[in-house]
Amino acid sequence: MKSKKWHFWILLAFLLLGGTVVNLWERIGEASVVRRELKEFPTELGGWRQRGVDTRFDAQTESVLRADDYLARDYTLADGRTANFYVGYYATQRNGATYHSPLNCLPGAGWTLNEPATVQIQPANGDAAFEANRYIIQNGDTRQLLVYWYQGRGRTVASEYWGKIYTVVDSVKRRRSDGAMVRVIVPIQKSDADALALAVALAAAASPALPNFVPN
Repeated sequence: MKSKKWHFWILLAFLLLGGTVVNLWERIGEASVVRRELKEFPTELGGWRQRGVDTRFDAQTESVLRADDYLARDYTLADGRTANFYVGYYATQRNGATYHSPLNCLPGAGWTLNEPATVQIQPANGDAAFEANRYIIQNGDTRQLLVYWYQGRGRTVASEYWGKIYTVVDSVKRRRSDGAMVRVIVPIQKSDADALALAVALAAAASPALPNFVPN
């Protein structure tokens, strides 16, 4: 019985805090940040080179995505192996627009997500390693390796829940709720391990450039 009472008071406190944050957001707005548009993201990342032109989604997809800026681009290595790199950036999350978890989006497109795990990404410039999510995704006979994480305001996290909590904290302390979801997808050709190595390599190469587009 006592446990249920504590749960009630904790939930009530969180709701009151959330209401206060929303009220503050409406009154004082968000702090402005300087960033570059994602279309300027480097076309060369270590041994990776851009392949083709950036993908632009149709109007219906963009209306669901509600991102203020996004990048969907294929990269390739000299040996022909490829990876898809996506960043969806939101300048503010106070108006209900927020990054979409692949756990929600991909199943709706016919993909199943299997073998959930996490993986460490060591940025190519020697910055501190961070944790990202890793899944094997499948649609019919097509299997791919998915790695993704949430980034913004100097934080890089795998957990969507911690990402939301940090958004509330930073909105109070820093008047900022901007952030992004970053995703790498690699076709599985030789083996799961080979695809994972490629995804991690591209993530590591891209990581140092991201703060120019997803501000710390």
